[in-house]
Amino acid sequence: MPKPYSSDLRQRAIALVEAGQSRSAVARLLGLGKAAVILWLKEFQATGKQAAQPMGGRRRFVLLAERDWLLARIAAAPSLTGKALRAELAARGTKVSYDAVWRFLHEQRLTFKKKPACRRAGPGLRDAQARTLEALPAPG
Repeated sequence: MPKPYSSDLRQRAIALVEAGQSRSAVARLLGLGKAAVILWLKEFQATGKQAAQPMGGRRRFVLLAERDWLLARIAAAPSLTGKALRAELAARGTKVSYDAVWRFLHEQRLTFKKKPACRRAGPGLRDAQARTLEALPAPG
């Protein structure tokens, strides 16, 4: 994984641009891309920060704020699909990807398994219809 440029290099680039050199000239002088110098300067002017953003780490789930509602909704309608949940979230004002819904469900250890009450597939086209069992005569 690539590493961010050093803070020293960022500081020199920003100082050179503020001293009056163009962004293109600073990029050529330091062996950088113009876009990097432009972005560093834009961030410095907006926030006063010259250091790189932290890399890595785990992203928080977007749906943690909706956790209670989602769990209640799934308990009320366990046959809801991920796409249906996504559509209901969008109607509530939370726009997320299908993957975000799936990752939330996975983190909560919820799965969509077929239930015994689901309709089973019938016999194949070539197979004969299943016959009913006849009542056996009583022993005796």
